[in-house]
Amino acid sequence: MAIVLGYDPTTLREQVDPVALEERLEELGTLRSAAALDEKVGLLRLAGKLDEAWDIANQAVRQARFGGDREMLALARVRRAQVQQALGKLEPALADLTDCVNEAHAHEWSATEAFALQQRGRVNFDLEDYDAARRDFSDALKVHVRIKSSPDEVDAAMIAIQITETFIDGAGS
Repeated sequence: MAIVLGYDPTTLREQVDPVALEERLEELGTLRSAAALDEKVGLLRLAGKLDEAWDIANQAVRQARFGGDREMLALARVRRAQVQQALGKLEPALADLTDCVNEAHAHEWSATEAFALQQRGRVNFDLEDYDAARRDFSDALKVHVRIKSSPDEVDAAMIAIQITETFIDGAGS
């Protein structure tokens, strides 16, 4: 069952199936693997349980840092930045995401780079910097297409570009 059903055309926020979301959180229970923590962060954020999401995001970052896998650390930082964004801490989220985009690009972690670009685009969108948001979404789309990402990831980038362009066009009217 899909948890994310689509995106709000004015905020780019995910529209979710709350029943599927809660069921998945229950399935994850008290698991503490890196993958489980990362998934919990996203689900708790989508559920609006931001304090809990923030705590688990920090646990995931610590666990990734101690594990020594730099790409996993970058991914955990992107997820933590998503929580910062949801908490309204846009400038710190933007700084973290920029670091993650740069590191992923430098190390040729293409999927991580695309994920970080997409999320940075959403923060720029919230900051109403629509040109920067469109650049990030376009760059994410190019990476997704190059690495043959899932159709959902490609569609999400394309939808974000379209929505952002309506804001750019509206601002120019």
